[in-house]
Amino acid sequence: MNYLVMADTTPAAFYTLLCLAAGVIVLLKLTKAVFSRRGAGLNLPPGPWPLPVIGNMHCLLGALPHHAMRGLARRYGAVMLLRLGHVPTVVVSSPEAAREVMRTHDAVVSDRPLYVTANILSYGGQNIAFAPSGSRHWKELRRLCATELLSPKRVLSFRPIREEDAASLVRSVAASPVANLSERIKVLMNDILMRCAIGDTCPMRNEYMAGLDEVLKLLAGFNLVDLFPTSRLARTLGAGSLRAAREVHDRIHGIVQAIIQDHESKVANDGGEGGGRRDDILDVLLRLQRDGGLETLLTTEVVCAVLFDVFAAGSETTATTTIWVMSELVRNPVVMQRAQSEVRQVLQGKTKVAEADIQGKLPYLRMVIKETLRMHPPLPLILPRSCAEPIKIMDHDIPKGTTVFVNAWAIGRDDESWPNANEFKPERFEDGVIDFRCGL
Repeated sequence: MNYLVMADTTPAAFYTLLCLAAGVIVLLKLTKAVFSRRGAGLNLPPGPWPLPVIGNMHCLLGALPHHAMRGLARRYGAVMLLRLGHVPTVVVSSPEAAREVMRTHDAVVSDRPLYVTANILSYGGQNIAFAPSGSRHWKELRRLCATELLSPKRVLSFRPIREEDAASLVRSVAASPVANLSERIKVLMNDILMRCAIGDTCPMRNEYMAGLDEVLKLLAGFNLVDLFPTSRLARTLGAGSLRAAREVHDRIHGIVQAIIQDHESKVANDGGEGGGRRDDILDVLLRLQRDGGLETLLTTEVVCAVLFDVFAAGSETTATTTIWVMSELVRNPVVMQRAQSEVRQVLQGKTKVAEADIQGKLPYLRMVIKETLRMHPPLPLILPRSCAEPIKIMDHDIPKGTTVFVNAWAIGRDDESWPNANEFKPERFEDGVIDFRCGL
């Protein structure tokens, strides 16, 4: 009986598989035809062949994206074309190609693709990271950061905060038999930035920091709509993450409004003066908002967006780099011994460390930091850019609308630029000949 059943079902199964195989072949041919028409007459960069619908997303599974992209670049070259869903994406993985993107074509490839989640969380692209480059709003925000928020004088005024919090970290670690240094470094950076940005005694600090953590997690991923911008199904399936982004956005906006009211009431109580308080970044923004005279309208939404830039650019990247420095020192005891000897020699006899005591006096530790940034850049894939016009990179045609990634992690481990690239060797910067920026 079983043999008869098998005999009856085998042809049906065979024909089903045959039809499926034929369907896949047809889809592949259609995909090839569509992409061939889009690139007709162009010298597009090489890359793995895209599958229907998902493109090359399967090529990035099972590994960190910058690792997977480096592996693909070894096969297809320093300028490589991927299809992430329906989005044409070029990945550059060499100093020469990166220089063409970030220098030669900087004016054309300077805007960032405004993904749907980022659009919500950045108040429609009103912060520095996502505002259209070259726009009056973008230029004015950059000027404010350079001359008001992060000017040398302003940064120097925050020196007591940095010294106090660093000393507090040393005391807490010394008092503990076992310490999770990674967590304590993250707390240190968050506390320093929080005090510099919104003050020492500001209410709702913890709530604001928790909200920012949620924002960074949301921005770290892709929404389906980002990969399939014209798909109604993607909009339906991605509705949950968009709803979460709006909820976090609304919550943070409410927190910042409460913080602003607290700052304004303190200014009013002080009779319009600081009352001896150190101005934090929010104080400066609110003063500029009151005084006016700016080329862009400094609304509450813009203030919120700029504060987010300060935290996103300062806290996470600095903490990540510091943790990698400590990790590499532990893994390389010879390097750690030399760095320790330098620090002890410079600070001999001092019980308290001030920034003035070490400024310009720790050249080897500076080399350790440079080598850490080479091997472990805090942003392995530099924030994506979008081509406003067709360009050429290394003789390859890059159509308008293409997203461009620079794989900084791969560039930092390029054997042609860095001898023994996978070896942690701070001494490579000793003579000052090697260009830390890889020519960028």
